[in-house]
Amino acid sequence: MKKTTLILGCGDIGTQLGKQLIDAGHRVIGARRNVGALEGTGIEAVALDVTDEAALAALPDADIIVYAVTADRFEESAYAAAYPTGLKAVLETFGAREKKPERILFVSSTSVYAQQGGEEVDETSETDPNGFSGTLMREAEQALLAHDLPGTAVRFSGIYGPGRDRLIRQVSEGRIAASNPPMYSNRIHRDDCAGVIAHLIQLSLEGKPLEPVYLASDCDSAPLHEVMAWIAKRLKVETPEVIQSPLRRRSSKRCNNRRLLDSGYTFRYPTFREGYEDVLQQGGFLSAKEKA
Repeated sequence: MKKTTLILGCGDIGTQLGKQLIDAGHRVIGARRNVGALEGTGIEAVALDVTDEAALAALPDADIIVYAVTADRFEESAYAAAYPTGLKAVLETFGAREKKPERILFVSSTSVYAQQGGEEVDETSETDPNGFSGTLMREAEQALLAHDLPGTAVRFSGIYGPGRDRLIRQVSEGRIAASNPPMYSNRIHRDDCAGVIAHLIQLSLEGKPLEPVYLASDCDSAPLHEVMAWIAKRLKVETPEVIQSPLRRRSSKRCNNRRLLDSGYTFRYPTFREGYEDVLQQGGFLSAKEKA
């Protein structure tokens, strides 16, 4: 019998995940505001606003629920609605049903960490975020983990991939982050985001124990300068303009993904080199000569 996975907030990552799960034999239902974006994917589309109680109540039962809702703007009210408020409503709705989901997976973020001095962080590290985004994300995590339904939070670091090419465009304009002091950055390719969630779903359905939290970041917490310098070399551009690192406004830390690796996940793009090479190749940033 096919297992049903319900992806709430079925955007870019959710769509990639849905395709993987369909290939693995799942029935996949994707809920989002704009259902037209799911045409031709094989994902059953359902219109949903997580703040609409009636719409939540009308959602079908599912074996696995993936909560991948994103805030529609960078404002506290939008984050509150998308994360703690929306997730709590989902927990209340599905927790009251006769057929309860086997697991709920919440797409969280490394914004829950406040470390700024290049420290290594993992799932056991203190989470004491400074900004509203990390604070509200942590509140959502705590609501999930305190609920009776089995839940797992997946903390993704900086997501990049097709259409997420801000760093490449900055480098192509001749801009680069300062080399000193080193500002450590962490990232994960969009396809690995989907791969990680699919992997955890498979473990759960096989009856294997899941940890309450996984830190999902690739295997190389490199200084941002190093990442941008590598991109510049591939693009064959000079980078005379040193820019103020955006990390300086947030944090400089090194994410340890050992728990995820120990669970058996193998990264498709283990470092920024493999991942950005793919983005450069597929995104038309390289000439035929540069691709060679």
